[in-house]
Amino acid sequence: MTQQRMPTREGVLEAAAKIAEIVPPTPLLPIEIHGVKCWVKAEMLQPVGAFKIRGAWWRLVNLTKEEQSRGVVAVSSGNHAQGVAWAARRLGISATIVMPRNAPRVKLDTTRALGAKVVLYERPGEDRDEVAARLIGDTGATLVHAFADPWVIEGQGSAGIEAEAQLGRTPSRFIVCCGGGGLTAGLSLACPESAIHLVEPVGWDMVGQALATGEIVRVADVPPKTICDALQPDATKPLNLAILKDRVEPGVTVTDDEVLAAQRFAFAKLRLVAEPGGAAALAAALAGKVPVDEGTVIMMTGGNVDPQAYAATIAEA
Repeated sequence: MTQQRMPTREGVLEAAAKIAEIVPPTPLLPIEIHGVKCWVKAEMLQPVGAFKIRGAWWRLVNLTKEEQSRGVVAVSSGNHAQGVAWAARRLGISATIVMPRNAPRVKLDTTRALGAKVVLYERPGEDRDEVAARLIGDTGATLVHAFADPWVIEGQGSAGIEAEAQLGRTPSRFIVCCGGGGLTAGLSLACPESAIHLVEPVGWDMVGQALATGEIVRVADVPPKTICDALQPDATKPLNLAILKDRVEPGVTVTDDEVLAAQRFAFAKLRLVAEPGGAAALAAALAGKVPVDEGTVIMMTGGNVDPQAYAATIAEA
């Protein structure tokens, strides 16, 4: 059982080496925020447009032959879906992805184009984990959890190993877009001497609240709207909480307006297309909600935007 195994830094290092065999490093780009030079890790330039390819690949290559033959099931609003679908197609594994019906069309279409079967659910209204559990019960497939799988966490942490090598020293801090806490946990293992600042949308700070209280916190029954579709898990998981407890800085939240400003900044200053959830960390830095220095690495985690919505965002610049 994956829950019986704790991810390790040694696992992150192994994942980084394996991932380097199939995808090139994403750029570490210099930017200036409030007169201070810092760095952006451009994960939207991955083959699937997001960092999720890292954890998906490391998880799937660690499946046994028997597990591979039964296929995999994942739950995702789009980026993890595409990462799993990409890895599954490359490895010849059947993949079924449970996705919200209101996920951005570009993410639904790309997941299907990569060869995965997509099963839709209503968000809010249906429990996506229950939908996935029924599929697993019917097929015997392996669940590839988006953020609470030890191999997925190790794979995401490979971004930290890569950034450290590119920077030529240990980053002073990472500022991280946070959904369920998989990338945040992976970076905390990868770079144990770096400060870790997690950033979530207002009203969806399930990881931040869990760390503050020491207990799993679920989103409100009527959750607030956010444009950060990639950062909307109902709650974090005990595995992530165990890794992050006493390790990360207090979480911060960002508003939709702050995220939109970050998307426009990324386009104007870096020529990067960032989806809302992928720009949350940059939004926090620009808004002065987290400190930056010359050793700061800001994780920009995805660029799978809805074209019409993104065009409207940029037009407001």
